[in-house]
Amino acid sequence: PTPLPTAHEPMLLLTVTEFVANSAAFTYFTAGALRRNISSSMLPRRFPLQLKTKSMGVFAPQLQERYPDQPMELHLSARQQPLLSCHPDALHGTLFGSAEAFVVLPNTTRIPAFLLNIDANVTGKPTITRNRLGASVHLTDCVVRGSGAAYPQVKRLETLLKFGLWLFGVPWANSECCPHPRP
Repeated sequence: PTPLPTAHEPMLLLTVTEFVANSAAFTYFTAGALRRNISSSMLPRRFPLQLKTKSMGVFAPQLQERYPDQPMELHLSARQQPLLSCHPDALHGTLFGSAEAFVVLPNTTRIPAFLLNIDANVTGKPTITRNRLGASVHLTDCVVRGSGAAYPQVKRLETLLKFGLWLFGVPWANSECCPHPRP
């Protein structure tokens, strides 16, 4: 139990318990809402790693040999319910995800290429900017394990994935959690 502060002026007090946070995570996971498919056409052309067998050849040379310059898809999903814990200054979460890569053939058949299991620890801290409630997200740890027919060099891919999360994922999450005020 946490004692509630006494205030002598109007204030908003927002309390989130681990039960509420984990119930929401369970609901999203059970409903299948923690899934996302990414195709090569969804990435910006300037993105450093395109979803094509040619780009993935660095991590899985067999892909480029067997399927020269074919597009790929990445199916992201939660392997299990995220675990959340509440602390006075932040919400900590452990995410258990998987990224399954497919080669897309000209007849639209999808050939499984490899599977990456990605476990990440994140921290979200509430923020108030110009009377707007938001949050900032911080990645504290990320572990990648790989398997599959075209077994990638996981250490290189893990390094690239961590870099991508820091460079693109965390800023995107922060822009979604705390959008800039509209003029």
